[in-house]
Amino acid sequence: MSILEMKVPSPGESITEVEIATWLVKDGDYVEKDQPIAEVDSDKATLELPAEESGVITLKAEEGDVVQVGQVVCLIDRDAAKPTGSAPAAEAPKQEEAPKAAEPVKVEAPKPAPVAAQSYATGTPSPAAKKILDEKGIDASQVSGSGRDGRISKTDAELAAKPAMGGSSLSATGARSTTTTKLSVLRRKIAQRLVSVKNETAMLTTFNEVDMSEIFRLRKQYKEEFAQKHGVGLGFMSFFTKAVTRALQLYPDVNASIDGDFKINYDFCDISIAVSGPKGLMVPVLRNAENMSFANVEGNIKDLAIKVRDGKITVDEMTGGTFTITNGGTFGSMLSTPIINPPQSAILGMHNIIQRPVAVDGQVVIRPMMYVAMSYDHRIIDGKESVGFLVAVKEGIDNPVEILLGGDERKGLGL
Repeated sequence: MSILEMKVPSPGESITEVEIATWLVKDGDYVEKDQPIAEVDSDKATLELPAEESGVITLKAEEGDVVQVGQVVCLIDRDAAKPTGSAPAAEAPKQEEAPKAAEPVKVEAPKPAPVAAQSYATGTPSPAAKKILDEKGIDASQVSGSGRDGRISKTDAELAAKPAMGGSSLSATGARSTTTTKLSVLRRKIAQRLVSVKNETAMLTTFNEVDMSEIFRLRKQYKEEFAQKHGVGLGFMSFFTKAVTRALQLYPDVNASIDGDFKINYDFCDISIAVSGPKGLMVPVLRNAENMSFANVEGNIKDLAIKVRDGKITVDEMTGGTFTITNGGTFGSMLSTPIINPPQSAILGMHNIIQRPVAVDGQVVIRPMMYVAMSYDHRIIDGKESVGFLVAVKEGIDNPVEILLGGDERKGLGL
C-alpha cells in the first residue's frame, strides 16, 4: 500500500499555523490530483488545499482544528482503485433485500405511533420539567412543549415559570436560544490587529467634505465609451485612488510607517483597497498605483474584488500597502472614523453621497456631497500634513479635470 501524507503547506512568510475551515470531501472519498479537498484559514486569507495525488483520502484533522504548517492533515492511498459505474449496480440486490427483511418491522412500527401521539397530546413533561412545574404549581396542560412529539423540556418549564416568579408574562414568549461560534483565525487576527492599533498608535481623525458634481458629470458623459474601450466601468474608486496618490506625493510623511525609533518613507504608492468578502474585510493592494491609468485602477480593483469574494485572493496580493482607502458609503455610512491598517500610518474613509444644500459663490445650491475622514498616526504625521493631505484629496475630487486629468478629460480617461 502506497500512502501519501499530505502536510499543510506554508501559505506565506511569517504564517506558522492555519485553521481547517471546511473539508470539501468526506473521509473515504476518492479524490483526483489537484482537486480542492479543504479550505484553510490563515491570519491573512482563506486558501484552498488541493490533493497532491489521486486516491482514497483519510482525514486526520477536524473542521475548526488549528494545525501547524508542516503537520499531516490527511492520508491518500494512491493504490486504491477509482470507483467505477458498476459498483452501485453490484449493490442493487442488497438494497432490494433490505426492505424485505424489514417488512415485519415496518408493519408493526405504525402501531405504537398513535399511543405515543396520545401520550403527548397534552404535553408530557420530562422529569426535570415536571419538578419545576410542580414546585411552581403550574399545570402541564397549560405549557406548550417544544420537544419531540410536543414533550415539555426543562427550558419550556423554566420559561413558563418565569411569570410565576415575578417576571413579566412577556418573558415567557418568543425564542430564547443562543448560538456560540468560534471565530475564524482570520477574524481573530483582525481583532488582534485592530486592538493593537488602538493601543499602540496615537490615532487621530480629521474630516472634510467633497463635491462629487464633476465626477458625476464625467461618469455620465463617458461611462459607456469608457466601458466599450477598456472593458471596465468608470467608478468612483479610480478618482479617489488618483487623488490619493497625488496627495501622497505632495505630503510624503503620510506615505510612511514607523519602525521603533525610525520612520520609513516610501517613494512608491501601494494602495490597499478595502473589499468586503464572505470571510470579512480584506485589503488587496494596487502596486505602484501612482503609475496606473484610470482604466488600470478600475481593472485591477475589479479583478482583486472578484478574487476576494470567490475566496481566491492570495497572501502576496494582500501583503504590503503604504496607504488604505475604505468605502463605508457602500453600506450607507454617513460618517465614521476608520482604523489604521498597520503598519501603515494613515487611512482614508469614504462615505455615502447625499444631495445637500451648499453655498457656492454666495448662492445656495443642491450638490452631491460626501464626507471624507482620514485617520492617521500622530507620532509621525502632524496636523499640518494630515489636514493638507485631506485638502489635496478634496481639490482632486472637486476639480478632477484640471487636477487629475491634466485639463483634457478625454485624454485623461484614455479615450
